[in-house]
Amino acid sequence: MIPTSGIAAYDAASPLAPWRFDRRDVGAQDVHIQVLFCGICHSDLHTVRGEWGPCAYPQVPGHEVVGRVVSVGAGVTRWKAGDLVGVGCMVDSCQSCQPCGDGLEQYCDTGMTGTYGSREKETGRPTQGGYSSDIVVNEKFILRVPEHLDPAAVAPLLCAGITTWSPLRQWKVGKGSRVGVVGIGGLGHMAVKLAAALGAHVVVLTTSPSKADDARRLGAHEVVVSKDAQAMKGLRNSLDLIIDTVGTPHDIDSEMQLLRLDGTLVLLGGSPEPHPAPGAFTFIMKRRRLAGSLIGGIAETQEMLDFCGLHGITADIELIAADAVNDAYERMLKSDVKYRFVIDLGTLSAE
Repeated sequence: MIPTSGIAAYDAASPLAPWRFDRRDVGAQDVHIQVLFCGICHSDLHTVRGEWGPCAYPQVPGHEVVGRVVSVGAGVTRWKAGDLVGVGCMVDSCQSCQPCGDGLEQYCDTGMTGTYGSREKETGRPTQGGYSSDIVVNEKFILRVPEHLDPAAVAPLLCAGITTWSPLRQWKVGKGSRVGVVGIGGLGHMAVKLAAALGAHVVVLTTSPSKADDARRLGAHEVVVSKDAQAMKGLRNSLDLIIDTVGTPHDIDSEMQLLRLDGTLVLLGGSPEPHPAPGAFTFIMKRRRLAGSLIGGIAETQEMLDFCGLHGITADIELIAADAVNDAYERMLKSDVKYRFVIDLGTLSAE
């Protein structure tokens, strides 16, 4: 076993605290990684606070992991000690169903194994995430990180980046596309950067006029305040794709009316309560679609990282010490971050 230091939730209400635990030994197909940086995602908070269902405590969150390979199993050929690598939201899948065969492991018929909050298929032990000194992962679920990018700012690409990249690719966004982005946070700021780099005309929809300048800095060509009825009316029937990153119930009917013929609104935010349902004629009159999307497969995630390497794209982050995680959670609830907290695991105490 590999002794590991981590930051864990011991129950749904208490602050996260240090925890010493053991990682599994490195198997034939495994890679042992020293974690350098791990992003903080809203999903981490929802999970450890029991808001998305029962949680096995102690629980170490974190699925935006960047680190260096320490050692590899006897059967590993793709990785070697010293490689800069990433681990995203999943660490295993059945590898035999149709989605897995199609490179869509996130939609595995038997359920992907989450980086944390799941159970290892072979041992049955709870998976523990990246707020930790070390992690052991099957080689198939490891990603190559471009060496020239800031590794701390790459970490959020493993969740926020791929979550927005996947629908942009699924709906074939490129030059000539008109893309709306709802919400400028951890997901939204990446959607703007990636859509703009793909050549799309990007329109940000926000409730906060104060975010207009920052949205343009990120790459938006237009900013529309969604509370402005006249501005929203002027945008009707003009967008090919809308990426909605908001994780609370809100009016999506008015958003759908902005779509052109055959346009699609993609929901990425995990709202705990249902959205008000759009009216039937909102769909019927322009053959519009309402869809959802969940991260991306391993090949697609590597494609995204390579694209970001080519275009120099990383997340906007605030780097924090390990002992600042609880403060970061409280600030995240207030949207007081631009746009992702990342933990420097070099500050994690070994005690």
